[in-house]
Amino acid sequence: MTTGGTTGATTEPEAVPVDTPHGPGRITVLDVPGARTTLLLGHGAGGGITAPDIVTVAGVAVAAGVRVVLNEQPYRVAGRRAPAPAGQLDTAWLAAVEVVRGRFAGRLVTGGRSSGARVACRTAAGAGAAAVLCLAFPVHPPGRPDKDRLAELALPTVPVLVVQGATDPFGRPDPAPGRDVVVLRGDHSLRSDVPGLRDAVRAWLLQRDLAGAGSPA
Repeated sequence: MTTGGTTGATTEPEAVPVDTPHGPGRITVLDVPGARTTLLLGHGAGGGITAPDIVTVAGVAVAAGVRVVLNEQPYRVAGRRAPAPAGQLDTAWLAAVEVVRGRFAGRLVTGGRSSGARVACRTAAGAGAAAVLCLAFPVHPPGRPDKDRLAELALPTVPVLVVQGATDPFGRPDPAPGRDVVVLRGDHSLRSDVPGLRDAVRAWLLQRDLAGAGSPA
């Protein structure tokens, strides 16, 4: 996996199996020795950890001195594209959190793209997340604004950053107390404004004092 601009990384990516109640998962560690923050990112429902926005964010975080861990849900590791039910996704995610906590000290920031962002929001309290990063949070199914998931987005009691495409058919949330929303040119893929995505995530990490090596405050 190539993240680009990962000047803070001095080790090769490490794939680590994760035992979950719903089958084997996997995490890929992009380590930054001395990092005081770990960013755990999950993939979307039908995609994987090589989605362009995940790769971009991983590169930005590592360059800022943040360790990145990319989580693959058991259904993806098994080669299935159809996602598991929400409860299974959350349980498997928390199993990955336990592995990450056992390996790395310091702050844990959780997040992901689309479905992965929903999982991170639902489990923020259980994971003990210091903050949550949502890439293209799917506010509602396309064409169904009556079926919104804003209650999930409101669950974290820690700072949340949502990066959303202006023309995302899955909708766009409004800012709220504790929730920053950055709207970029483009759709659900977040491919149309990569510089904007980089700038938004970098600024948020710095603003929240999550970047850099050393002991956490």
